[in-house]
Amino acid sequence: MSARVVMTVVIALAALALPAAAQAPQRVVPVAVRVIPPMVEETNGQLSGFSIDLWNAIASRRHWTTEFTVVPSVQAQLAAVSGREADAGVGAISITADRITDYDFSQPILNAGLGILTRSERPGREATAFGSLLHLLLSPAVLVWLGIAGLLTIVPAHIVWFVERGQPDGMIGTRRYFPGIFQAFFWGLGTLATQADAMPRHWVSRGVAVLWMFTGVVFVAFYTATLTASLTVQQIRQEINGPGDLPGKAVGTVGGTTSARYLGAANIQPVTFASAEDAYQALIDDQVDAVVYDAPVLQYIAAHQGLGRAGLVGPIFQPEDYGFVFRNDSDLRRDVDAALLSMRQDGSYEELRQRWFGKS
Repeated sequence: MSARVVMTVVIALAALALPAAAQAPQRVVPVAVRVIPPMVEETNGQLSGFSIDLWNAIASRRHWTTEFTVVPSVQAQLAAVSGREADAGVGAISITADRITDYDFSQPILNAGLGILTRSERPGREATAFGSLLHLLLSPAVLVWLGIAGLLTIVPAHIVWFVERGQPDGMIGTRRYFPGIFQAFFWGLGTLATQADAMPRHWVSRGVAVLWMFTGVVFVAFYTATLTASLTVQQIRQEINGPGDLPGKAVGTVGGTTSARYLGAANIQPVTFASAEDAYQALIDDQVDAVVYDAPVLQYIAAHQGLGRAGLVGPIFQPEDYGFVFRNDSDLRRDVDAALLSMRQDGSYEELRQRWFGKS
């Protein structure tokens, strides 16, 4: 066989092999994601966000095809990975000592930690003080006390009216029920609060007046204590500047997360919600005093939904890192870490991070 024939056969075999190689299927990687802006966002069925963009960039470098499945929680992501329903979990998954024993994590994809979101103060001290006073005066506690004062005054007012109406130069200037009872009722309220400008004439009504004055002393003392307690509670609730101010407050968070475990360890019983957005709405509705959750998520909520109504206070605490999660026996971690290192070195990671979070 001549050399030319051999060469022709080799070229023909190579030409047949090339289409087969070009059509070799890429690796399909099932990934469990949880929607949690800005890490994962879903719009009209399309996923985006920092974690999604980062994973897609890594998958492109590794020539993988990704099949995303949206699940409701971090626990569902971990269960999908351990149950081999997904090869990886992508989103806002904190790397913790507890999780690292059961799962494998990539190198950190974002440095994070916990933050505190509170309602924003109204501008101006005078406006704030006036609003607080008005809110206190119209509070249910004050209205209840005023109602009690009215009910208590009914009895002595009728006694004084009945006795004084027939007295010469008596405190009640008429024998008629109306407007005589109004004069007696006004006297009763005045005596209950401070000191009325007139005193009954008859010895019976004077005895009632003395007893009523003692009742007024007790009433004013309890009323003052109630106002003081309300003002103190209101002032305490407004002073949250860091994690040390959280005990004794109504604190919201997302159930089953590292923030919920942190609050439990700090002997703070949190009010748990299904999502950070639900916790934020409870904050705006005055159902909780603060929200403790992952700082990047709270920063995103404050910038896009807060609109001056809420903001982060104090430092970021309980520092943690986000990472992609895999099974312990997964062969994906090494490839993901290599791609992450390459992206950090060529600047594409920092470009992506600034696109979602701005400059450090």
